[in-house]
Amino acid sequence: MHRRAPARTLALALAFAACAAPSGDRASRSATQSATPLVDDFGDTLRLARPAERIVSLNPVTTEAMFALGAEARLIGRTRWDASPPQVRRIADLGDGIQPNVEAVLAARPDLVVLYAAEANRTAASAFRRAGVQTLSLRTDRIADLARVLRALGAAVGDSAAALVVADSVRRSLDAVGARATGQPPLSVFWYAWPSPIITIGAGSYLDELITLAGARNVFGDLAQPSPQVTLESVAERNPDLILAGPVAAGRLRADARWRAVRAVREGRVFVFDTSLVGRPGVRLGEGARSLRALIDSAARALRDSAGRTAP
Repeated sequence: MHRRAPARTLALALAFAACAAPSGDRASRSATQSATPLVDDFGDTLRLARPAERIVSLNPVTTEAMFALGAEARLIGRTRWDASPPQVRRIADLGDGIQPNVEAVLAARPDLVVLYAAEANRTAASAFRRAGVQTLSLRTDRIADLARVLRALGAAVGDSAAALVVADSVRRSLDAVGARATGQPPLSVFWYAWPSPIITIGAGSYLDELITLAGARNVFGDLAQPSPQVTLESVAERNPDLILAGPVAAGRLRADARWRAVRAVREGRVFVFDTSLVGRPGVRLGEGARSLRALIDSAARALRDSAGRTAP
């Protein structure tokens, strides 16, 4: 897969957006945007007199989005889990994103801290606000959340135009994958997320949405939770056409004799997904959907070959 081409396209789109209006108009628009109150997913209101200049992002999704918006120069801190794009390593590592080290973050002197809106982060958000630092807490669990997150970040940095361009680019790439899969009979997929207890992906996760977009059916898509616990017996009973797993998990599954109770394992239809592309619902969602579609196509070919070998 060619990863640089989408990046070049995005860069050109952002450059076009930057040149679309005179600098005076952009400055005026930025001041207006930053003064507009924004209520986050904790119900806290963000009020910035001017666009944020010193931002700590404690969510890898929002950190990556800041680069896509062309606002990475404003980033002064990130989590230890941030890995994309590679340039993110130049940003100071401030530790965990869940229950962060409040003192370490405050020592960086941010004017805005962006958090994942998990219950475990409410105490930190309150501590930052008591210290006089604005916070923006956002949930990033579903595909639709990304456009909302981009709009919020665009408002915070005073560039809603770039946010719209990036959101539209991601949406178009997802639509293209969905259109390619239309009309084809869907294969059934089991997503092997964790070995003990066995955790899979349910309807509450963006990964369930990606599976559907890629033209397949999640065998546990009837479970509402994002990451439900299931049994080996239930996986065998639902008899998926293919299994998706990370590199380490796939190796363990193939080596575990108990998993031979599942036909897809016996017949070698365990496929390794790219964790860097599908590991979070960020600006590379389109690439993630394309990568899953390629794996599903490979599984479909394997099934056709198997049927051909067993035909009389």
